[in-house]
Amino acid sequence: MTATSDQSVSDAVTAGAHATEIARSGASNLRGAAGGGADPARVSAVVSAALEGIRAAIRDHEVTYEEFDAFKQWLIAVSDTGEWPLFLDVYLEFEVEKVAAATQQGSIGTILGPFWLDGQAQLDSPATLPMRDDEPGTPMILAGQVTSTDGTPLAGAKVDIWHTDSDGWYSGFAAKPPAGNLRGVVRCDDQGRFEIHTRKPAPYTIPLDGPTGQMTQAAGWSPWRPAHIHLLVTAPGHRTLTSQLFFTGDPYLGNDVASADKPELTLDPQPTGHGDQVRSDRDFVLEPE
Repeated sequence: MTATSDQSVSDAVTAGAHATEIARSGASNLRGAAGGGADPARVSAVVSAALEGIRAAIRDHEVTYEEFDAFKQWLIAVSDTGEWPLFLDVYLEFEVEKVAAATQQGSIGTILGPFWLDGQAQLDSPATLPMRDDEPGTPMILAGQVTSTDGTPLAGAKVDIWHTDSDGWYSGFAAKPPAGNLRGVVRCDDQGRFEIHTRKPAPYTIPLDGPTGQMTQAAGWSPWRPAHIHLLVTAPGHRTLTSQLFFTGDPYLGNDVASADKPELTLDPQPTGHGDQVRSDRDFVLEPE
């Protein structure tokens, strides 16, 4: 998904299809969110506010019929490509995450995004993520401990981790990386500690061949996401932590198209003295349910 690779692009239809599968399976369950029936009064309030926001934009910017028709065509294209989950994850999920975070304890999280896949390799710590024999990129260790808010180590906690390769491609969404590449679910030891050996990921753009990317470019916005590692940290009886970890010095920090980067989630990997290998330590605190 980088702008520089000559690999066959993981296009909007592919990304949209995977994101739709996640949405249909109930992505909120991954985050430990509570469900519930719809309150008609709340539906009315939220939908009315959203529609009034659109109406206000039409009035304030004197939208023409030509522009309105172009908007209709864009909505049709989003539907045809299945990009609704991608568009919502990129441009709206971060606000929902802010609302949820206001009442949550434990480590800071961020959005899930559309590139999680179920059924990945189950690994015991210390673990090396599945990768090609000649996997390019800087060797990296991510290590830490998972505890509850009272400091109790969470034995057997799991760290579901996935990220791009050094060219900015996710396995399962592009032809080049093999299935399961740089993805795994790592089980912590009896002190909640984990050590994960992988490769440092690369920045990438959202798919540019679909309506979300085309809208982004038409608006003159950056389509780039800074390099990051995705994590779902889980333990029985605790709220799932959905997070991403970023890297100091990344040129796209502070201009993330998904608005998911946070200073508190930035790593500063340091050399280990073993070739070009680097290491970062990051602990996670989970909130009891």
